[in-house]
Amino acid sequence: MKTRLLLLLGLIILISVSCETFLEPYPRGYYTEEDIWDYPQRVEGLINRCYDLMATNYNDNEGAYFDGATDNGVITSTNHELQRMATGSLLPGSDPFRTYWNRNYQGLYLVNLFLKDNRGFNTRYLVDPDLDMLVRRRLQGEAYALRAWFQWDLLQKFGGKGQNGELLGFPIVTEPMDPDDPDINLNRNTYDECVQQIVSDIEAAQEYLPIAHRDFLVPSSRERLYAGGKYWGRMDGITMTALKANLYLTWASPRFNPGNDMNRWDIAAKSAKEVIDFKLNVDNVSNGFNPENEINWFDPNFPGIVISSRYLDNNESMERLFYPGGFSGNGAIGASQQLVDAFPMANGYPITDPASGYDPENPYEGRDPRFYNNIFYNTAEAKRGNTGAIMYTFENWTGGKDAAGRILENSKTNYHIKKFVYMGWNASDANIARQPHSKFFIRWTHMVLAFAEAANHVVGPNDEGTYGLSPKKAVQHLRSRNVSGSAGLSPAPPAEPDAYLASINTKEAFDALVKNERRITTCFEGMRFFDLSRWTTDLAQFNQSVKGMGITKNEDGTFVYNPDMVVEERKYNSAYLPIPYSEILKMSNLVQNEGWSGWN
Repeated sequence: MKTRLLLLLGLIILISVSCETFLEPYPRGYYTEEDIWDYPQRVEGLINRCYDLMATNYNDNEGAYFDGATDNGVITSTNHELQRMATGSLLPGSDPFRTYWNRNYQGLYLVNLFLKDNRGFNTRYLVDPDLDMLVRRRLQGEAYALRAWFQWDLLQKFGGKGQNGELLGFPIVTEPMDPDDPDINLNRNTYDECVQQIVSDIEAAQEYLPIAHRDFLVPSSRERLYAGGKYWGRMDGITMTALKANLYLTWASPRFNPGNDMNRWDIAAKSAKEVIDFKLNVDNVSNGFNPENEINWFDPNFPGIVISSRYLDNNESMERLFYPGGFSGNGAIGASQQLVDAFPMANGYPITDPASGYDPENPYEGRDPRFYNNIFYNTAEAKRGNTGAIMYTFENWTGGKDAAGRILENSKTNYHIKKFVYMGWNASDANIARQPHSKFFIRWTHMVLAFAEAANHVVGPNDEGTYGLSPKKAVQHLRSRNVSGSAGLSPAPPAEPDAYLASINTKEAFDALVKNERRITTCFEGMRFFDLSRWTTDLAQFNQSVKGMGITKNEDGTFVYNPDMVVEERKYNSAYLPIPYSEILKMSNLVQNEGWSGWN
């Protein structure tokens, strides 16, 4: 193995003590694989650097833009790579996912270097032997956890049916491989082999890591110097359980589970339930978790988080991204009419049900509270959060200042996105208020949705005995707040479900309901493409016409609404993302995913 120059990865510079004056450069400003073992902080830097490789917000190609390439939305720019992918014109040279392939293998290189021959674990970090072991065990656990995390990201993004007809994952690499070595020619492992490797690393991580990084779980104040809440946001045991739930949920889904192995659904349900119970029975007692509380996207320490990114302080990226040009934004992505129609009415009924009370002439009245929390629509008001003062009123009718096509910074669908937007931000203020932004990779709500979907496949919607919670009551956690108008979640579901939920009693009908709940709850978090891929076995859901709302203003101030305004035609040839073309050229053993024949 050639000596890898770690400067190439930005290693060691970005370790936990950023203000430290490091040793003089040797030689010529970088360290080799052998040099770093003489410096414990630089060994720890192998792990710390991995967190810098992870996304920090939703304004990228694995976040809100990714939803804009699904039936949830439309990307405004016709030059954006994901817009081109959605319309069938993506070229190999502008692959938007190559950076994630490279990122994940960089992360794997770092953790594999740490784990090789137990050199990271056997490094001495502190003089005190007890505290030293505390640090060693945490770092060893984080190394396995991060390896599982990067591998899961590779599997989710690039796993699929290859052109050879086999379900394939990614090339499993558990040694510190130099990615620039011209002699490397890897094969993709099977999908099942990749799952088993990730499970193995999850279990190894859980042998070393605490269940969670919380001060109340560390009784010794002396140990809290090197354990506890100061490591919030880093990998821990409950994060690994949540990752296992997501892994098995995908592996159990129709596209990746042609034999419908029920054991996969069962493990997904049990893992998700374990996270649900931890939050409700442990974190709610001592860490402030209360499922009634509204999600706070601007609090990096929001108790509903299972694992999140490092945060960007005083940031305005999401506000600039989503607001229209008339309010100093870019209108980069617009919500689709299909997504808007997916939000039910406040009484819980879908708008297609006669009992819903939906009025197509007043389509935004009486909707589920989540609709108002996520979407700016015609005549909606952006109100300053602390005072309720109106900062901006949306005019999306033809000729209105925010109408599609009026300026380049307006959405194409006549909807703008409110989710992740801080309602105290106004670019016209003398002192602009900004808030932290981060990415909540996994939160408690995700686990409620995962449990409901997986458990329903095993026992149906009403069984409580098998898991101690029925799928229907899990969904009641979500829907009770919507029907009542509360912005949070109720810790105990109401005694009776809402009328519509009560009417759903078959596996098939409940599955459809859960999928819709997942869609509206996770919109613009970058999950929709992967959900469609795992749920479907054809491309029909990918290739529908994406619509917006056509709006005409009458002389008397009323509006005529046309929800059938076609905004974009989609043309997908594959439900999988492509293996990066540059990697296919470099490694002849790699098999491309089906539907990407031009990328061989």
